[in-house]
Amino acid sequence: MTAIPPSGNRPAAGIPRRKPIMVSQQSIVSEGLLAADWDLPWRVEPSLPGVDLVQWATQNREHLEKMLLQHGAILLRGFDVQSTQHFNAVIDALSSGALEYMFRASPRTRVGGNIYTSTDYPADQVIFPHNEHSYSPRFPLRLFFYCHLPSETGGETPIGSVRRVKSLIPQEIVETFRRKKILYVRNYGDGFGLPWQSVFQTDDRAEVEAYCASVGIEVEWKDGNRLRTRQVGAALARHPRTGEEVWFNHGTFFHVSTLPAAIRDSLGAGFSAMDLPTNTFYGDGSPIELEVLETLRAAYLGSLVKFRWQRGDVLLLDNMLAVHGREPYAGPRKIYTGMAEATAGSDVQL
Repeated sequence: MTAIPPSGNRPAAGIPRRKPIMVSQQSIVSEGLLAADWDLPWRVEPSLPGVDLVQWATQNREHLEKMLLQHGAILLRGFDVQSTQHFNAVIDALSSGALEYMFRASPRTRVGGNIYTSTDYPADQVIFPHNEHSYSPRFPLRLFFYCHLPSETGGETPIGSVRRVKSLIPQEIVETFRRKKILYVRNYGDGFGLPWQSVFQTDDRAEVEAYCASVGIEVEWKDGNRLRTRQVGAALARHPRTGEEVWFNHGTFFHVSTLPAAIRDSLGAGFSAMDLPTNTFYGDGSPIELEVLETLRAAYLGSLVKFRWQRGDVLLLDNMLAVHGREPYAGPRKIYTGMAEATAGSDVQL
């Protein structure tokens, strides 16, 4: 594994503290883990009023990159981010810009440009921790979240270290998935699943077929203009910047047994295992054992930490080093998201 560079909090030896721009810029913020016994997130807050986050982030992008690779998540708090436009400018300062949400798996609403609501699931539902788009041939390496309005109660976005997740999975299970890989089966428009027109952002079946063929996804058109796709993906990947092997897949998140009990039972009564909106199998099509899935779910949940959102918070995640989820909530809640740095699955193969 490639060593993570030092954080860069201190000036180079022999350089007076009062002169260099780097020291001046970093001295106007305070930094540290949000909680001393947590692995993440790394917290950055202004020490003085009126610090411009976009300017500071631009000038300290290299430092933030180092801390992100070390911890997997950075919480930028107290910088008075008040709008999606300001949030988008932060994304631009720290990445190549926000991406359009493609090959969708969850309902979102575009709120401006390529900024979306986090996920439009009912407020009483838990969203299980996952890596965004880890099922997809093309995924964002970076995720940004912005709290425009925290909920009255609940509504946290739990996050966890992928390094921790992998450490909690028994090695024999890791090796089984390394060998067998994962089969993703999706049925579009059946049950509560998204219609294929929303997932692929087109009404043209030929466009869907061309995209799927280009990335190795098998297409099957069913009666009533319905669609089923199958694709086999790896369970592990190589992080493009640290070089380490990471647990990176949607095998647990997409499996029917991970759904809330009421939804799982309802779907199980009406659909076969291959006809569910989403489901996963070993890459050879054989079922994943329920005890294995229970172990995987425990590893994800055992990695999590959660904190209360504050208005104006911006959370930056390395999508291959951190998982995220959502807690139920009450009252209005406006958490927006942007995805950045498109990465091809073929570029992170082991």
